[in-house]
Amino acid sequence: MQCVRLRHSFAAVVAFAAMLTASRAEEPGYGPKTYDRTLDALVAHEDIANRGGWPKVSAGVTALKPGVQGPDVALLKQRLMLSGDLPPASLPGDIYDEAVVTAVKRFQKRHGLSELGTVGRLTLKALNVPVEVRLNQLTATLERLKGNGFNFTERYVVVNIPGASAEAVENGLVQRRHLAIVGRPDRPSPVLQTSITSVNLNPYWTVPMSIVKADIIPHMRKDPNFIAKSNMKLLGAENREIDPASVNWASLTNPYFYVRQEPGPTNSLGQMKIDMPNGEAVYMHDTPKKTLFRNDVRFNSSGCARIEGVRDLASWLLEGTEWNLPAIEAEIAKGERKNIVLKKPVPVAWVYMTGWQDAAGLVQFRDDIYGLDTPQGIVTSTIQPRRPRSKAPAVAKPAAPRPAAMPIPAPRPIMPTALATQ
Repeated sequence: MQCVRLRHSFAAVVAFAAMLTASRAEEPGYGPKTYDRTLDALVAHEDIANRGGWPKVSAGVTALKPGVQGPDVALLKQRLMLSGDLPPASLPGDIYDEAVVTAVKRFQKRHGLSELGTVGRLTLKALNVPVEVRLNQLTATLERLKGNGFNFTERYVVVNIPGASAEAVENGLVQRRHLAIVGRPDRPSPVLQTSITSVNLNPYWTVPMSIVKADIIPHMRKDPNFIAKSNMKLLGAENREIDPASVNWASLTNPYFYVRQEPGPTNSLGQMKIDMPNGEAVYMHDTPKKTLFRNDVRFNSSGCARIEGVRDLASWLLEGTEWNLPAIEAEIAKGERKNIVLKKPVPVAWVYMTGWQDAAGLVQFRDDIYGLDTPQGIVTSTIQPRRPRSKAPAVAKPAAPRPAAMPIPAPRPIMPTALATQ
């Protein structure tokens, strides 16, 4: 009997999940259709909320392995069905079978987590986020999308900060997808729009003064050889080198010099920097700490975006020139600085999307790492969470008194606006 009720109550979610096969995964997550798709996701999640949301799963699910059986599995299956990750035909039973493994992987994919098929700490945390929070994320994203005014040109690059990822887009299709490392909460990456103008090989790193004060000076107080060990130089007026031993680090508060890290494999920018002039002094670059890309949580930078496979991104930016990937690799191997100006600047947007629907029909969620989705941080008055319903025809006689209880009408399938108009 419970299964019958579940199938009836979750009809809208099932219909929402069924449309996944009809969409195109090669389209970007951030594009001209993202707003309409995300609005559809908001409507679908409102329906879930109106039906009571989804259950909280216990910490015991983290111990579950494929093949096990028990009530924790049954509850996990209910949770996954409510969010459209588990087909309704797979709901009966309490065995952690292949259908559950597939559903967990799908859920993990939608939340930017490693697709393991078992529930770890981060997956459990995501499972137990209330639907009301997800609604807030979708609403906040819609507000940002509506007011950003980005011009989706033939070629552009987008970095989604909460998603810690980047896409290179051409003619409406994704040409490159990259993991990224973005700013930690105390040094957040900014939302911005600008253009990529050049690619710098074997770059210097001129350390921002904020980092000099927050990091370099404390390090030098602990280890007077830190500057030398880090392949850095102190440069004063007219780029004259200053001996670190001549500086009174103990009392220094306002440096009279700047710090530059020389090119090399240990350079904090790695061996490539992608210039994108902006008022925030941030950019995209390589990194010597490539193991950080293996983490699901990638908020480790001081505001810039480190890009996995940045050389591939550079070769795409430089298409139509002599600078293909082999040429870039050969030039880097020389160890000399080289600045390559793009023939035509490529627009780039750094966006903050914590909830959106992608071209594959998957509703994506990411942690609100900077706390910008709080009610104090967003304005929801201009979002229309529901589509207009058909008005009942006018009648001459007064309406009959409403019964004490009315059955819940069967929800209509929700089709994405973007798909319906194609």
